[in-house]
Amino acid sequence: MTETTQDEYARALGKEVAIGSVDKELRQLWEEDKASTNASLVNLAVYSEAEGAILRNSEIVQAITREHACRAILIGIDRDAPEASIRAWITAHCHLSQQGSKSVCCEQLAFQLTGKATGRLRNTVFAHLNSDLPLVFWWQGELSPIFSERLYSLIDRFVFDSSEWSQPLESFQKINQVMEESDELYPLDLEWTRSYPMRLALAGLFDDPLAAQALEHFNQIRIVVHPDHAMAGLQILAWLVDSTGWQRSQELGLCGETSPESSQGYCFHFETNEGSNVTATVECDASSAQIGLVELSGADCTVRVLRNAGSSYQHQQLEAGDHQIDQLMPAASTDACELVADQLSRGGKNTLYRTMMPLFLDLLACQGG
Repeated sequence: MTETTQDEYARALGKEVAIGSVDKELRQLWEEDKASTNASLVNLAVYSEAEGAILRNSEIVQAITREHACRAILIGIDRDAPEASIRAWITAHCHLSQQGSKSVCCEQLAFQLTGKATGRLRNTVFAHLNSDLPLVFWWQGELSPIFSERLYSLIDRFVFDSSEWSQPLESFQKINQVMEESDELYPLDLEWTRSYPMRLALAGLFDDPLAAQALEHFNQIRIVVHPDHAMAGLQILAWLVDSTGWQRSQELGLCGETSPESSQGYCFHFETNEGSNVTATVECDASSAQIGLVELSGADCTVRVLRNAGSSYQHQQLEAGDHQIDQLMPAASTDACELVADQLSRGGKNTLYRTMMPLFLDLLACQGG
């Protein structure tokens, strides 16, 4: 670590303390500051194996603690470093109360582990959890062997962003295995959260009687996403098919013949509850918004939700003969920090995610993972 980097660590992470003195130093921190109130409703651990991520995550946590009181634990790990080491820092993120007379502060503990010291993650780092509060664990980047039963058995909510994965099928199979073994771990995929406004807008269109009547007569589904968000496109399709009760095509099978190089993207086949064939495509377009289009069409009706790249709004559209609907509605932010803050506000058991997972895994396998 260079001298400049050490200064950056001190500015971002606060006071460096001996690993055996973290609790003592925290007590002294609060004893020296009588003008502030320590607040915490949840343990928020932010984990990354990327170099320098622990510094960026301190800024992210500072933003999150403006709205969510928590004990934040930042974890940076370099598993490939030859030397085993573990360092710790403590600080507090303070914000004025609504009355403006007193600061409300959230503790931040930061741990940087290297080499064989990464095996001390559970015993050393998690010894500093606030034991009366649930643990929300935000895993950034690819899943690694660190994600094991010894780790996830401590976690209440597991936040990750599948759009960051280079081998999504392998990682999702691991997540699915954990979900099957335990009902206590709630996975919160930011890619799934990212698709929520689109799913909400699409479901709202079926409040219209003509759209509801046309549901069993649609024969095309078209979903367009940015190439970095193919997981969101597949998850929307799995949710949509699962919600309608449709099945994979008995005649054609689930997987279509189009290839990723095709302009039509990935193709899948389904049957409606009345036995009609439905062809679904998930297209990746670099000019698209993260999730640019979800459209269902048939001979007499088309429903779609579309969002242009860079727009803060999305369109709800319905076309059924002379009956036309075209209205704008706000599209929520897709920033990872704001999505995590949103998850901290919502809670819930995310049962829809568990429900759509089996079909989603099959779709992912079709397009080669």
